[in-house]
Amino acid sequence: MGADDILADKSGYSLRVRVLNDQGLHARPAARLAQEAQKFACDVHLRHDEAEVDAKSILDILTMAAGHGSELELRAQGPGAVDALRHLGELFRNRFR
Repeated sequence: MGADDILADKSGYSLRVRVLNDQGLHARPAARLAQEAQKFACDVHLRHDEAEVDAKSILDILTMAAGHGSELELRAQGPGAVDALRHLGELFRNRFR
């Protein structure tokens, strides 16, 4: 799941990521994800199972209740979409450190 795994389709770009944190995507990593996503002008969404939420909203992210080992899909469209996915993908790989 590296930067080379970014896929393009008619609606933008996507990257599959895995939650590596032992406690899942709890408040601290959710806040960091939202904060980092807000740095980009593009739209960024996070998909888990059937749910898709705004990755710039900590509350939306928390509603997903993504536990340790969950596979998620980051989706982005607009200016800087690929850069956003690369950056946010690194957060997941580095366990939000």
